[in-house]
Amino acid sequence: MTDTSSDPSAETIAEAVQAIDGVHSLHGGLFGEVATYLPGGRVSGVRIGDDGVDVHIVVRTGRPVLPVAEAVRAAVEAITVGPTHVTVEDLADVTGD
Repeated sequence: MTDTSSDPSAETIAEAVQAIDGVHSLHGGLFGEVATYLPGGRVSGVRIGDDGVDVHIVVRTGRPVLPVAEAVRAAVEAITVGPTHVTVEDLADVTGD
């Protein structure tokens, strides 16, 4: 079950993740199943549950994947309680970005 009343909000977590160098975007999973549902919308790529926070990301090519994933985990765990599970779903070739 997804907890939509947790502090910080899924939006705050998403902002923290997207501010990390090397993160291209959040990713909703193969079928869009990784999300937190809110009144009037949803935050794809962040799922807050009883067993912690799941974050699914797309990493920019040319960035080291493991350090980016570890930076995401550390950033989320700094603002939440419980474990953070980070999944790298894809790489994004963003030449000229």
